[in-house]
Amino acid sequence: GTAFLEQALAIEWQHGDLTLRGWVADPNHTTPALAEIQYCYVNDRMMRDRLINHAIRQACEDKLGADQQPAFVLYLEIDPHQVDVNVHPAKHEVRFHQSRLVHDFIYQGVLSVLQQQLETPLPLDDEPQPAPRPIPENRVAAGRNHFAEPAAREPVAPRYSPAPASGSRPAAPWPNAQPGYQKQQGEVYRQLLQTPAPMQKPKAPEPQEPALAANSQSFGRVLTIVHSDCALLERDGNISLLSLPVAERWLRQAQLTPGEAPVCAQPLLIPLRLKVSAEEKSALEKAQSALAELGIDFQSDAQHVTIRAVPLPLRQQNLQILIPELIGYLAKQSVFEPGNIAQWIARNLMSEHAQWSMAQAITLLADVERLCPQLVKTPPGGLLQSVDLHPAIKALKDE
Repeated sequence: GTAFLEQALAIEWQHGDLTLRGWVADPNHTTPALAEIQYCYVNDRMMRDRLINHAIRQACEDKLGADQQPAFVLYLEIDPHQVDVNVHPAKHEVRFHQSRLVHDFIYQGVLSVLQQQLETPLPLDDEPQPAPRPIPENRVAAGRNHFAEPAAREPVAPRYSPAPASGSRPAAPWPNAQPGYQKQQGEVYRQLLQTPAPMQKPKAPEPQEPALAANSQSFGRVLTIVHSDCALLERDGNISLLSLPVAERWLRQAQLTPGEAPVCAQPLLIPLRLKVSAEEKSALEKAQSALAELGIDFQSDAQHVTIRAVPLPLRQQNLQILIPELIGYLAKQSVFEPGNIAQWIARNLMSEHAQWSMAQAITLLADVERLCPQLVKTPPGGLLQSVDLHPAIKALKDE
C-alpha cells in the first residue's frame, strides 16, 4: 500500500548466481500494520521460509523494537539446481543446498541498504525553492527504486484555463484537479506554492534505550556447527556456543505450553491403544483436563486407554514408548498442572536430529527467538556459553 511505498528502500544485490532485488521498509518507521507486508519470492514463486525471514529480521534487529517486525517485498533469484521446493499445494516451503551462503547473502544485502540509508543525509537547500506538489517520500537507498519518480523532473507550475468550457478539463491539470477548478482558487494555491517552507526546529534527542534491549532479539549469526550438536555464534563481535538439543527442548516446551487457547490437537491416523492399571487409569482421569489443554485426547474403558490425538511436536515421536512413560509419570503425581506436564514431555522427547546442519540450526534459532524471546535476554544454564578468545589472541601475539 501507500504506507509501504513511503518507506520503501530499494535493494539490488548480486553475488555469483544469487540475485536479490525488491524493497524493505525503513525499520525506523515500521508500524504494526506495515509489518503485515512480508512477501518473498524465490525464482518468482512465493515462499514463506524461516531462513529468509531470520536473515531479514537479523539485519533489522538493531533498528526494530522488541515487538516490531520488518516489512519487505523481496525477489530472490538462485540457480534452480541449488534449491528444493516443496510443491505441496498447501505449503510454501523451500530448502537451500547452501543455506549458510543464502542466509548471509540476504543478511548482507538488507544490512547494506539500511546502513547506506543511515549514512546518506537528506540535502538541505540554502535558498527556499517553490514547493512542489506534496508527494509521499520514497527513500532510495540502493539501486533504482521503481516506485520513485525520476529524480531529474522539475516541479512545473499548473496552468489554468481562464474560462473552461462546460464539461472540458483545464490544460495540463494536476492529477487530482477537478473540472470546476476556478482561477481565484488557482491564484491562492499559486501563492501557497511560492510561500517558503517554515524552518523546522531541531527535534529533542529521544531517550536512548540500553544497548541490550536493542540487540536482545537474536542470539547472533550461526557461523558453523561444532561437535554435531552445538552452534558457534557471533554477536556484536563476541563468540559463543549454543547447545542445539537444549534450545530444541525449550522450543518444544514453549510449543506444548498452552497460552490463551489450548494447544491444537492433531488426530492420529491409527489411534494408540494401551493397557493400563487401575492406578494409571485414575491418574489419567484426574489429568484429563490438563492433557486436553496440551492437545492430548484419549478415551478410556475398563482396562485400556486409547490415545486419539496428540500435539504437533509429538507426531514424529515414538508414541509406543513416550505415552507409557507419560502415564507412569502421571501416576506418581498428586497435582496435574499443564505447565509441569509440558516440561516433563519436553525433557523426554527424542531429538529429531542426530547430526545438525546449518539450515536446521538457523531454523531452530529463528523459532526459539520468536516463541521464547526471554531466552535471548536471560539464557538458562546449559543453553549458551561464551567463548573467550583472549588467550588465543594473546598466544598469537606472543609468538
